Amino acid sequence: MRILISNDDGYLAPGLIALADALAPIADITVVAPDSNRSGSSNSLTLDRPLSVFQASNGFYFINGTPSDCVHIALTGIMSEPPDLVVSGINQGQNMGEDTLYSGTVAAATEGFLFGLPSIAFSQVEKGWPELASAARVAREIVERRLDSFPDHFLLNVNIPNLPYAQLKPPVATRLGKRHKSEAVIRAQDPQGREIYWIGPCGGQKDAGEGTDFHATALGHVSITPLQIDLTHNAQLAALKKALA
Repeated sequence: MRILISNDDGYLAPGLIALADALAPIADITVVAPDSNRSGSSNSLTLDRPLSVFQASNGFYFINGTPSDCVHIALTGIMSEPPDLVVSGINQGQNMGEDTLYSGTVAAATEGFLFGLPSIAFSQVEKGWPELASAARVAREIVERRLDSFPDHFLLNVNIPNLPYAQLKPPVATRLGKRHKSEAVIRAQDPQGREIYWIGPCGGQKDAGEGTDFHATALGHVSITPLQIDLTHNAQLAALKKALA
């Protein structure tokens, strides 16, 4: 099995190294990741400048671009054959609810999915990398399952509680929860006294009921959410057609 691994925390991130170490014994891995932290970059591609590919001493490739850039270049310019699977992570912090729209971790997996490849994004619920070895073991087990009864072409978003492996509850299928609107920006001043803004924290949990990713991880389960790309609001199509008639 050939696996392409990427992330949004950068090629030196502990989560990426742990994921690569966990998957290397079971697959032929290629790692292509950003040269620095690109969290929150979503599905952006760099179109206003050329990109460069470098290789670290451990064999990881790194690129001065976004997670989507990394997977795109890996699939079209680095790998001689397409992988059997694209995985992203392990991210430092959760990607649940609306987080998935902003996440570079999910975006890297999404880029693989757009190329017709099964893809999985892995994240830990809390930041700081506690119990990372446990999360890497879970990621390997999910990959090894191969999901043979599942459609060949899938995009999965996996969130793993920061718990010792023995304390984790079994993976469950979930839907995305919902957050309240984001908190206000944080105003500050630069050294020249000019006003600057930091994007504020994301909103709290609005829909964290049973069946959501928030609910599952709060109970200690590994949450697995299948994602799709179609943004069409099908329920409004009839109303729009009527309005345009």
